[in-house]
Amino acid sequence: MNSFLIGLQFLTRLNIVKQSVWTEQSFGESVKYFPAVGAVIGIISAAVVGAVNLLELPLLTGAVGFATLIILTGGIHCDGLMDSADGLFSGREREKILAIMKDSRAGSFGVVAMILVAVIEVSTLAELARLSTWDLCAAIYSAPIIGRLMMVVTIGAFPYARESGMGKAFAQFTTRRTIIFAALEAIILLFPLKSLNAAAAIMVTFCVTWRFGTFAVNKIGGVTGDIYGAVTTLVEMFALMTFLVTCSLFPST
Repeated sequence: MNSFLIGLQFLTRLNIVKQSVWTEQSFGESVKYFPAVGAVIGIISAAVVGAVNLLELPLLTGAVGFATLIILTGGIHCDGLMDSADGLFSGREREKILAIMKDSRAGSFGVVAMILVAVIEVSTLAELARLSTWDLCAAIYSAPIIGRLMMVVTIGAFPYARESGMGKAFAQFTTRRTIIFAALEAIILLFPLKSLNAAAAIMVTFCVTWRFGTFAVNKIGGVTGDIYGAVTTLVEMFALMTFLVTCSLFPST
């Protein structure tokens, strides 16, 4: 339970129990509960967009849904996306890329990447809202769970690129068993939907995760905390898009 609360506090702005002293082990062991943290984010987001969608203003619903995801996490994953885009697409050598990613200032690649994600997610949620409130809520509930599952996959499947860093503890204590535990956890959390849409989203986002992780390894020899955040953000976007496509093509799934 303590590991879950640590993960909840680190990945969101929801501090149920204030954790002020963390050991590397407890910090690292929280990784296996990341999908459960995603479920908390998903439940709150689904409740918010479900209520807003009663107004029958799809674009507003999409904007509120996107904003809710950002507010609940404090934008931590968006920051990772922007830093990763600035570094990985800078065309520099490894050490310079790592230095750019560590810089707190946002560059042009990062800003463009975040704008594209925002536009795509808002429009995707708006289209889901036009289909049905159930499809909308199912998608925004599932996306954070799948996003954090793929973060666990990234942590466990790819080497850590830096000699030290906040993400180092995650990498040190994440094993194949951790990934299996997180995968089973995500399946249990998604099972109530009984939906092929979630299954399709997992398959699509796994491909996205593996491709992005491989790209990072080729560029800098591994992944970093920023890349963990970038993967989570991109996976949420692709999960929502997959839900939109599958819900449109197969309304009964």
